[in-house]
This record gives sequence, C-alpha cells and structure tokens, in this order.
Amino acid sequence: MKLVTWNCNMAYRKKAQFILAFQPDIVVVQECEDPEHLKFSADLQQPSDMIWHGTNPHKGVGVFAYNGYRLKIHKSHDPELKTIIPVKVTGGERDFLLFAVWANNPQDKKFQYVGQVWKAVQHYAHLLKRNPSIWAGDFNSNSIWDKPKREGNHTHLVKFLADRKIHSVYHHHHKQQHGSEAHPTYFLYRHQDKPYHMDYCFASQHFIKKLQQVGVGVYNDWRDHSDHKPLIISFK
Repeated sequence: MKLVTWNCNMAYRKKAQFILAFQPDIVVVQECEDPEHLKFSADLQQPSDMIWHGTNPHKGVGVFAYNGYRLKIHKSHDPELKTIIPVKVTGGERDFLLFAVWANNPQDKKFQYVGQVWKAVQHYAHLLKRNPSIWAGDFNSNSIWDKPKREGNHTHLVKFLADRKIHSVYHHHHKQQHGSEAHPTYFLYRHQDKPYHMDYCFASQHFIKKLQQVGVGVYNDWRDHSDHKPLIISFK
C-alpha cells in the first residue's frame, strides 16, 4: 500500500496530477476544495472512493482511495473535532482506521494546532486498542515549539502514541529525532531559508513492520504548488 499526505494550499483539482504520479492507494489532502468544486481532469485516474470534510468549501480535508480501496467515516466521529476525521479503510489486505489530520481549527482557541490532535487521540484512544491505525496529515506541530507546562504538546503527543506502539514512519525509517528532522515538509512563505517539519504519518506496529520507504518532496519540485511538501509512504 502506498499512502501520500499533502497540504496542497488549495485548488487540488489543478495539482492532483503531481500526486497521482506516485501511483498512490490512499491520498490525504489538506486545504482541499469540496466535491462540488473538485472536478478532476478526464485523463487522470479517478478515485474509487473519496471523503471530504470541512466548513469552508475551498479548504477542508479530502481523502481519496484508488485501486479498489473503500472509505467510510467511522461512526465514532466527533464533529466538534472538525478537521481530524476517523475513516474506516477497507478493500486492502486488512481493514484499518485512518485518521486524516489537519490541525487548524481557528474556532478552538484554547487548543490550537497540536492541542487539537491531542484532544483527538484522547477521544479516539479506545479505538486504538482494537484496530491497526494511521494518523496522517498536517499537524502544524513540532517539538521545537513545545510549551513545557502545556498539557498535550508535541512531545506529549509522540509519547502518548508511542505508548500504544504507534510511531512516526518518517522518524522510524530515517532514524531521526523529533525536533531535529533533516527533511523539512514546510517552508514558511515558500522561502527556502525558513524550513520546518510539520507533516507526519504515525502508524501502528502492524504497518511499521511492513514499512518499505518514506520520502519527502523536494523543495524545487513543489514550491510552485504549495508551501508544504508531500510525504510518500510505501508499505509491503
């Protein structure tokens, strides 16, 4: 299975061709327009299934499945968590839960960015005991921004997931430490001298054992399309 997550910086319909070049099975897209505006070119592979969730028709979370994979929002979905969506994925070797993440709910002033993911892992913790899971998307977070006295900072999130044997595939594969990543996924204002690592794919042990490759888009290849670079993950 190949999974790609990318904050497309809107207008995904005009950029999908660059993601589909990776021949993905599952694509998680942040800042994606809603299905009414999302008309793919006829010469592109069409998704076998898709889910979109958001309040702004031009900027939500889209999940796209290919090659026979199917998607369904899990019955435990809490709409108050906005753009962190639990999705049941079927049609592959084994059913699993995909949490599509875009940690950017401006209405939640108390829990901003990583705080929103922290709330989500607490809410959905009971599901993690029973199902293989993947958390993928734009977390807007890194341990370099930890506030030590704040419950649910990035380091707390990493530990919470690690205690449940869910780990960042990038850090596992490239043997990196959180806060010292060699491959940035985001460039502030698209400036090459302002790099950060903010996009992640955390996967349970079922997937970690099958991990083959984790790639990050190259700055020059993606700067005209978005301020974020895609994460491309391959499992056996």
